[in-house]
Amino acid sequence: MRRSEVLAEESIVCLQKALNHLREIWELIGIPEDQRLQRTEVVKKHIKDLLDMMIAEEESLKERLIKSIAVCQKELNTLCSELNVEPFHEEGETTILQLEKDLRTQVELRRKQKKERKQELKILQEQDQELCEILCMPHYEIDSTSVPSLEELNQFRQHVATLRETKASRREEFVNIKRQIILCMEELEHTPDTSFERDVVCEDEEAFCLSLENIATLQKLLRQLEVRKSQNEAVCEGLRAQIRELWDRLQIPAEEREAVATVMTGSKAKVRKALQLEVDRLEELKMQNMKKVIEAIRVEVAQYWDRCFYSQEQRQAFAAYYSEDYTENLLQLHDAEIVRLRNYYEVHKELFEGVQKWEESWRLFLEFERKASDPSRFTNRGGNLLKEEKQRAKLQKTLPKLEEELKARIEMWEREHSKAFVVNGQKFMEYVTEQWEMHQLEKERAKQERQLKNKKQTETEMLYGSTPRTPKRRGPTPSTPGKVRKLNTTTMSNATANSSIRPVFSGTVYRSPVSRLPPSGSKPVITSTCSGKKTPRAVKHGANKENLELNGSILSGGYPDSAPPRRNFSINSVASTYSEFARELSKASKSDAASRILNSTNIQS
Repeated sequence: MRRSEVLAEESIVCLQKALNHLREIWELIGIPEDQRLQRTEVVKKHIKDLLDMMIAEEESLKERLIKSIAVCQKELNTLCSELNVEPFHEEGETTILQLEKDLRTQVELRRKQKKERKQELKILQEQDQELCEILCMPHYEIDSTSVPSLEELNQFRQHVATLRETKASRREEFVNIKRQIILCMEELEHTPDTSFERDVVCEDEEAFCLSLENIATLQKLLRQLEVRKSQNEAVCEGLRAQIRELWDRLQIPAEEREAVATVMTGSKAKVRKALQLEVDRLEELKMQNMKKVIEAIRVEVAQYWDRCFYSQEQRQAFAAYYSEDYTENLLQLHDAEIVRLRNYYEVHKELFEGVQKWEESWRLFLEFERKASDPSRFTNRGGNLLKEEKQRAKLQKTLPKLEEELKARIEMWEREHSKAFVVNGQKFMEYVTEQWEMHQLEKERAKQERQLKNKKQTETEMLYGSTPRTPKRRGPTPSTPGKVRKLNTTTMSNATANSSIRPVFSGTVYRSPVSRLPPSGSKPVITSTCSGKKTPRAVKHGANKENLELNGSILSGGYPDSAPPRRNFSINSVASTYSEFARELSKASKSDAASRILNSTNIQS
């Protein structure tokens, strides 16, 4: 049983006790029955009025609750519709009071959400308005009278974030452009003369409108200033180049050059004015030193002729180069020619550099070819021979490749310009072919000269005999002290002895006996002599004998296979008359050298 029901029963019991107590009191007092009935009626009326009042109040409460439920339900539905959320539905059966409480709670929650969305919308609209005014962009389209949905607020927030990024990027671009504009204006000494330029340079950066149009105008202004700056720099640089050229032509001393060193950098208006004054001064000085200037220009013209591989005919075509009438007209002709040559060289610089590279490679190739035919290269000191062979092999590979590259580039150039590319007055490939042909002819001529020289030498040796040549040693030959002492007293050089025999012994060539090493130390050395004349075989046999031994076995530089029948000189006799022999030997060497020069001249003729 509920407590309310228990209390209701207790209330009835209390009412019954109260009525019984009243009856007892009335009996003790002696109140008649009719008065008791009246008094009981009054008690009933009071109790009934009280209960009716209480019931009326509770009924009123119920009506208020029902009305509140209806109002809350209606407002809640409206709020859910505005907030674009699902309507509220009570789960299960509930009392009126609980339903009213739940609905009232939901209404308060939806009101709070609506308020928050409206506040956020207002803030976003204010930010959007501020950013759009700075960026000169249209405002974001959204209904400010209605409650925005979460999706709409999210899109609005993203739009505002994009505007902030756009503002930041444009602000950075504006600051950079503004800094460059200020630098250009300072360099050009330019004062802002339009309202836009004043807004850019003088006004606060935050107040500047960052519209696309203004940014484009800023970029255009910067380009105009940069063009003016570039033109000014080009003019100043041209003036400086003109000054340096005039300095070189007029041979201005370093002291005068240092006086204008301060204006040799920069491009401000005062610098440009100072440069122009210096050019005017030098031009006046040039007119006073016409001959020196023209000769300096001619040196530069000759250099460009060499760079452009001009032929003699092309050089002679510029007749003013050879004129001796040093006038202003001649100077103008030379100035025009040097300008033309410079432009011509710059346009074809890559081709000329390629041709120059081929020329250098070709000269190196010819040098290697010359060294390849030089017998002295086999001395190979420091590994030079191996290095040269590697370089020569590399050059033999790269030179044809370079020729092919130049041929392709020249053919392309000739198609573009519809004329031939000439080097030294002829087409480059014809020039290359001619160089190769001349190289081959030179090789054939050198080969024929060597063959003719060898033939003449063989004929001379068959007639007059050959001079033995001792091969050169690269290092000292180890020997004992005894042998060194003997050689110092008894040995003479092969070339000196042979060259002196003919004049000392009355013109006829006689060879000293050739001694061979004995099979053993106990056996004597057998020497043989023959007549004064010898065969080529005998000459060849004794041409390269080297060692000399004092015991009569071997003689360095001795004459092979034959000895004069009338005279037989021993080693001791030669050694005893060494001083006299040396004097005769010196005279014989001079006479023999003169005879060899005469024979060489006759052979060449």
